[in-house]
Parts: sequence; C-alpha cells; structure tokens
Amino acid sequence: MTGHAPAKRPNQLFRNLNSKIASIPMILIAMGIFLGGSLWTILYSFTNSKLLPRLSFVGLDQYERLWSTSRWIISIQNLAIYGILSLIFSLVIGFLLAALMDQKIRFENAFRTIFLYPFALSFIVTGLVWQWILNPEFGIQGIVRSLGFENFTFDPLYNPDIVIYGILIAGLWQGTGLVMCLMLAGLRGIDEDIWKAARVDGIPMWRTYLFIVIPMMRPVFITTLVIIASGIVKVYDLVVAQTSGGPGNASEVPAKYVYDYMFQAQNLGQGFAASTMMLLTVAIIIIPWAYLEFGGKKRG
Repeated sequence: MTGHAPAKRPNQLFRNLNSKIASIPMILIAMGIFLGGSLWTILYSFTNSKLLPRLSFVGLDQYERLWSTSRWIISIQNLAIYGILSLIFSLVIGFLLAALMDQKIRFENAFRTIFLYPFALSFIVTGLVWQWILNPEFGIQGIVRSLGFENFTFDPLYNPDIVIYGILIAGLWQGTGLVMCLMLAGLRGIDEDIWKAARVDGIPMWRTYLFIVIPMMRPVFITTLVIIASGIVKVYDLVVAQTSGGPGNASEVPAKYVYDYMFQAQNLGQGFAASTMMLLTVAIIIIPWAYLEFGGKKRG
C-alpha cells in the first residue's frame, strides 16, 4: 500500500490574501502620516524655528531650554500627579462599579447608561460644567454656605496648591464610566463555574475577586491602562476649559505648553522639543505593553 502524501498547509503569508491587500493603502497612509510626522517633529526640534520651520540646527539647545524652564517642570509635575491618581482611582472606582453591576442588579441598563453618559461629552463641556460646580460663588461652596455653614471652603480651581485635584475630579467623572464598562465586559467573560467552585469551597467573595478573577482579567487591565495612560499624556481640553493653566502656571500641562509655544509664542522649535518629549513618554508606555501582549504570545 502506498500512503497518500499529506496535503500541504497553505502558507500563513497567503491566508486571507484579499483582506491583506485591501488593507495595504490604509496601513501605508497611517504609517506615513504617523512616522513622517513624528520624524519631521523630531528633526525640527533640533532647530531654532520660530514662526516657520527652518533647517537651522542648534543641537540640544531647545531641550536644554525646555528642561530649564519652570513652566515645563511644573507641567511635568502636574501631569505626574494627575496621571498617577487618575490611573489608581479610575481602575479602583471602575472595577468596584463593575463588580456591583455584575451582581445582576435591577435597572442595570439604566445605571450603566448613567455612568457611561459623561464619556459621551467632550472634555470642553465637562470642563465648563465642573468649572461651574467648583465655582466658589455658584457651586458647591456657595450652596453649602447658603445652608448656614459660613466657614465652609471648597475652591480647588482658585487655589494653586490643589488646582490639579479639581481638574482630576472632572477627569474621573468623565472617564470612570468607560473603565467600568471595560471591566464589566471582562467580568462577564469569567466562566460561571469558577464562581460556583469558589462558593462550594467557601472562599469569601473578596478573595475570589482578588486572587482568582483579577488575575484572569489581566488583558482587560492592560488594555484599560493603555487607554487611560494615552488620555493622560494628551490632557489639554479639561485644563483649558477649567483654568486655562491658572492660577498663574499652577495647572499647566505639557500639551498646553506645546500649543502655547507653537501657536501663540510662535516658537516652533521649542514646541517641537516639548512634543518630542511627549512622544517619548507615549513610546515608554506603548513599547512595554506591546512586549507584554505580543511578545508573551509569541513565546507561548
């Protein structure tokens, strides 16, 4: 008897060939715009471009000036405070809300819509809303004082020491609903048998979440972290709508620094240098995520 030769498996490169060919123009355009724009920005960050870009190289002068400017240092400090607290509170509050929603409560759809609705608003609208809410005359402070508590003080947007926390409140109000929905989708993907086995073994619910459920939701947490982090790096609208960077420079952030130098101070070289530092920050976030997501799968 002669055995039949096994059928050759098609080369992975040629699978779904039509789809790959159709996606080539989109990939080329996206890569051209992203890589081209990034390289152009980095190149001109080493020049003394003012109103218009020009190839007059000055080495690292723009970066030296950038890191010696108190306004830029303040913006980095504000971004660090806003970013760390935003990551922590968004994940904690979003996960707790998702865990509550996962208990099959009544009117779940209504609650989910209410929590997610702020994310549908633009950051400008959110900033203006919270500017009114935190206004010492018309907002929370004014309302509480009208009830007889004359010494009550709550004016974060007018206090340079805590203004960044007032912006943080608005950011959490808008973004926590999206985190909740992502976490809820991850929780709904957990096999029901795991919950049954935990109940049979007498494991408390908090231990089930902490040691079983959360480790299983690692991909959801990583994706959520990337989404939150990308929004943190480019935060701009909230600051402009609430404080315009004030009082003084107390609520300055890198994105506003870039905009002001490029379009108001007409100093493109300095704006490009600040943009390059922001790009470097994004790369520091994206590269480890890509390594964890795709490098781990490749090794597996």
